[in-house]
Amino acid sequence: MTTVGLMYLIASVCFILALKGLSSPKYARYGNFIGAFGMLVAVVTAYVHGVVHNGLWILIAIALGVVVGIPAARSVKMTAIPQMVALFNGVGGAAAALVALAEFFAVPDTTVMFRLATVLTVLIGSVSFSGSVVTFLKLQELMTTRPVLLPAGQQLAIAAAVSSVALCALTMAVPNGFLLWLLAVVGLALGVLFVLPVGGADVPIAISLLNAFTGLAVAASGYVLANTLLIVAGTLVGASGTILTRLMAQAMGRSLANILFGAFKATTVVAQGEEQRTVKSGTVEDVAILLGYANNVVVVPGYGLAVAQAQHAVRELVAQLEKRGVAVAYGIHPVAGRMPGHMNVLLAEADVPYEQLKELDDVNPGITSVDVAVVVGANDVVNPGARDEPASPIYGMPIFDVDRAKSVVFMKRSMRPGFAGVDNELLYNPKTTLLFGDAKDSLTKLLAAVKQL
Repeated sequence: MTTVGLMYLIASVCFILALKGLSSPKYARYGNFIGAFGMLVAVVTAYVHGVVHNGLWILIAIALGVVVGIPAARSVKMTAIPQMVALFNGVGGAAAALVALAEFFAVPDTTVMFRLATVLTVLIGSVSFSGSVVTFLKLQELMTTRPVLLPAGQQLAIAAAVSSVALCALTMAVPNGFLLWLLAVVGLALGVLFVLPVGGADVPIAISLLNAFTGLAVAASGYVLANTLLIVAGTLVGASGTILTRLMAQAMGRSLANILFGAFKATTVVAQGEEQRTVKSGTVEDVAILLGYANNVVVVPGYGLAVAQAQHAVRELVAQLEKRGVAVAYGIHPVAGRMPGHMNVLLAEADVPYEQLKELDDVNPGITSVDVAVVVGANDVVNPGARDEPASPIYGMPIFDVDRAKSVVFMKRSMRPGFAGVDNELLYNPKTTLLFGDAKDSLTKLLAAVKQL
């Protein structure tokens, strides 16, 4: 084995160990470090081994990436991590497509397999880039988070898909730079048309799927460049992204086809008479008494907790309740927040013991014996409509059945619906007490009130 092959093998093993580490909260930090080290080994090896021309430009690009990337990553709030992931994923897809385009023009005599790998890289990379940009805009709320249905949008998407396949076949038969550029443009359009109909809580699943696409593009570009490490890394990303997408779809209780294309068949449900409905709001003192004299409590955190940066406040309140002999657990939904593991990472930052984080199957069987279910900034993952209303856009998504607890405290800023844009019947349930306000401020006041009991 050559020195280069050995270094690439070391980098590949690092990537595999990184994925293994990231599968456990206990070793996730080490997994990140191992993955970063593997990438450093890969970049240095590729530069030392392959640089013949434009070495200065490569160093300038690396320097710019460091100068821009590190401050940008450090300044990103926890609530914006999903958007950052979407952008990084899109950049990876664009890089793979551009590399394949450049290599196509640099290699005058191409084989059939080279052309196949090139057209696949350009198409998949373009779709991943434009689709990831749209998911970023949705998560950043620079555009509506709801599904966007263009006039004849389904037909346009089908036409773009058919055109891309035809261009792939034509470029394979008659290698032509113009056709390859045209394929990239059609791929960009296909990515936009692919993601626009996806909305609400389905957007993170689209990000995961696009991440798998980027992995496939990188693996194909590895064949174009005859680089084994890119093939290995791209395959790992593609496989893990595919598995994650499948797990998230299962957590939503729906098929991937329904998540991606369900908006085309969805009907609009108009609620009537909601302006006459009333809710029961409470004071901090009321909720403090409810919590302080409970036997067991379940806290269900959501995106609102992350926005308010209230993870430390909720941990302190839970610690105070435990001093009073109250048994407390956190109910963590697989798609709570804006990305898988969002709540786990957020609470780990506040040193919440991992053993206190309970999944759906741990909480729901005993939910009727729970004295108080505290919903902090979550909405869709506790919406009974997902269980009881077949016409609801989120019908079939497994939820925490907090409406079956003895009482519910729902902490919200306002009566606005959640990320899916669906009204929540739980708000109007007679056993639900609403505590309006910023989550961090409300939890801090609750802590003070509980201490005075």
